[in-house]
Amino acid sequence: MISTHTTTLLASLFILAGCASTTVESESEPDHAILWAAYAAEYQAISLQVYAQATRDLPRFIADTSWSALPGHEGPSDKPPAIILDVDETVTSGVDMELTMVPFTGLRQHEWGLTHKAIPVRGVSEFVAAAQKLGVEVFFVTNRPCEVLDGNPDTCPQKQATVEHITEVGIETDMEHVLLAKERPGWDREKLTRREHIAKSHRVIMLLGDDYGDFVACSRASPRTPCTVPATRASRADDLDTYKDYWGNGWYILPNPMYGSWTSVR
Repeated sequence: MISTHTTTLLASLFILAGCASTTVESESEPDHAILWAAYAAEYQAISLQVYAQATRDLPRFIADTSWSALPGHEGPSDKPPAIILDVDETVTSGVDMELTMVPFTGLRQHEWGLTHKAIPVRGVSEFVAAAQKLGVEVFFVTNRPCEVLDGNPDTCPQKQATVEHITEVGIETDMEHVLLAKERPGWDREKLTRREHIAKSHRVIMLLGDDYGDFVACSRASPRTPCTVPATRASRADDLDTYKDYWGNGWYILPNPMYGSWTSVR
């Protein structure tokens, strides 16, 4: 997925490494985490592996009407099956943006998306197509925030932009199946509320994302409603054991060494 942008990325790297600015020092070198996501065949292989395993697991979870990927929702259910995916670094790659955008803001991300074609994470479009063919509804829960823009009457212009970004990588979706942060009262960066919203009408059989918060509730250093206690490295480690039966079994996590909730916990 990255190879078509190699020339542009290399040019960006030379700029970052060789030019002084207020945000990048002249002697600095490109971040190895970003380079790994941009060029490593290992990263591509992991992405393909994650989506291949999730695809193989689809029939089993569809057939077991007592299964839910949401703790506390287990038991017989006649609700239609659904899966929930994050967007950035799960559906689309932001490595181009990470190479050139300093500092990062939600508004700058939105503007970037309006002028840059989305890059797919390897394997995602095939996985989503397989799920939809089997009758599974696919939802996208992203922490891209709704923000009012000057001169735009739309209260959440980022939503249509996100839908378009997803469709650019070959995935069929619509406004109903994309849920942004701050889109409704109580829909903050804690994704638990939006997962529970989907669970009211669907049996969620899979979660896919690149951040701990895409799976485990209340895992951020700065808690958001309904969470009240800050997460720590120790608490997140404890949750690994609490939910050990889900990893690779309904929960499928992709690598992201560039950014995420892990950078702020202590």
